Amino acid sequence: MNDTKYANAVGAVRAMENSLLTRTDIDQLINSRNKAEISSIIQSRSGSSSSESLSDVWAMLRAYAPDCKELPILLYRNDFHNLKAVLKAIISNREPKQYYIEPSNVELSTLVEAINSKEYDELPNYMQSTAEEAYELITQTLDGQLSDSLIDMAALKAMQKSAEECDSSFMQRYAELLTVCADIKTAYRCSILGKSAQFMESAICGSSELDKEQLIRAALGGTESLFSFLEGTAYSDAAALLKDSAAQYEKWCDDIIMELAETARMQAFGSEPLAAYFIAKEAEIKNLRILSVCKEFGADKETITERMRKLYV
Repeated sequence: MNDTKYANAVGAVRAMENSLLTRTDIDQLINSRNKAEISSIIQSRSGSSSSESLSDVWAMLRAYAPDCKELPILLYRNDFHNLKAVLKAIISNREPKQYYIEPSNVELSTLVEAINSKEYDELPNYMQSTAEEAYELITQTLDGQLSDSLIDMAALKAMQKSAEECDSSFMQRYAELLTVCADIKTAYRCSILGKSAQFMESAICGSSELDKEQLIRAALGGTESLFSFLEGTAYSDAAALLKDSAAQYEKWCDDIIMELAETARMQAFGSEPLAAYFIAKEAEIKNLRILSVCKEFGADKETITERMRKLYV
């Protein structure tokens, strides 16, 4: 790939980075007294794009780099979430639109039509076999949890495979980190609930850094066995946080993704700065959502500060 082909896109992203919320902005928002003051602070930002949705950001990135093979991997989680939504809507006779997440690589109408007609080749290659298998599973067993686990694991595998195929070290690391974070959380939940090895086989993806079989064996021994295993890996910090607080573990997962995004800041060309900006915007929107919920429930400033995700700027 000729990295210079995205020079214009990288230039546009560099300019837009200046409008991302800073630590000072976040501190002002935390100290705000009501929603009106929050809105005023955001709107007062010169050239702020804080009201911009992820769909807007995605549309901009794709307009600049329509043929980029790396960027769609960022939306695989949304695609597979939407697959779960459509399957559950079919079973419960509900409208899937209310559960549909944007942006995504697959339109809701395409997903619904493919599932209803069982013409799975209408879907991207990375979803076809999973859509068919999950449909058969949920219609035969009505086990939504098992179907969800299958789809979640398939999403991670698809990300790993596509990142490898596009030969992007950034996207490979992105897929690896998301897989590790998801697998640790799944193993922890399975150990608490006493799930069987068979269930864990269908729910834990596995990666080069956390072997699937070893993780399953550890989880089968209970939470202490799991923590002991994790403490001997590169993710001992995750084990310590998970022991203390699931919320802090979730924050840690988000923060290590942001640390990865920061590695792209110094790059002048290529798709990495584009992906990094999308990740940064995703984190900013999450921070604003967390702040809004905390304010609504009367959380103190210290609690809100602790829950804020790492910033890109």
